[in-house]
Order: sequence, then C-alpha cells, then structure tokens
Amino acid sequence: MAEFSWPLRIYYEDTDCGGVVYHANYLCFMERARSEWLRALGFEQDVLRQQCSVLFAVAQISVEFLLPARFNDELEVGVHLVDSRRVSLNLSQEICRAGKVLCRAEVRIACLQADTLRPHPIPPQLLAKLREALIHS
Repeated sequence: MAEFSWPLRIYYEDTDCGGVVYHANYLCFMERARSEWLRALGFEQDVLRQQCSVLFAVAQISVEFLLPARFNDELEVGVHLVDSRRVSLNLSQEICRAGKVLCRAEVRIACLQADTLRPHPIPPQLLAKLREALIHS
C-alpha cells in the first residue's frame, strides 16, 4: 500500500500503564510520517509557510484500530497518496508491525492560507510533484 514508509519504535512514553500504545498516539505517528513524506518529496513545511504562506491541516480523518502496538515494537508508518485536488489531498495511511496492519486511516488534508486559515490552492510546484507521484503509484 505505502508509497512511502517511515520506521518508528514505540517508547514507554507512547504507552499506557499496560504497555499498549495509547490510541491518540497513532495520530501523532501518522502526522510524523506525513511530514517525512513531504520532506522526501523535497518540501519542508516551514519553508512552504515562509515562501508560499501556506500550511496544511487535517480536515477529516477516519481511523480503524485493528491490533495493539506495544512497548518496544518496531513499526512502519505508511503514506499513500490517493488523490490530489486544488486545495486538498486524500491519503491512506497504515501502521504495521512485521507486515501486519495494526491501524489504518483515511485522511483528507486541506491547504490553508497561513494568516487567514482559509482554503488556499496547493503551491504549483508541490501540486506538480504530487500529480507526478500519482502517475507513478
């Protein structure tokens, strides 16, 4: 599924008292993977904000928890671009351990004007790269 994968180890701080990953932390892991995916495409979010005055925010997310992750697990967090539109991206993400899917999500990311937080077109250079990635996926 993943066109991009980010390795992750579970630390004690990620878990509850039983050593199981706290549910909200899966969202943090997915956020990190999306940031690293953009970086791998050649785009830093702070630079996009400075040069293009845009930022990205989760507009909608649907998460399915299938199996628990536990303290010291080695995971892979995947990012797959499903669709890129003028002001939004649709992504699928999975968190896996040894090839087994623990958690999956469908995520819609909105591009926003940094100072107004209103929808704004994705910068052309990023949109071109995203559309190129869609062709090759």
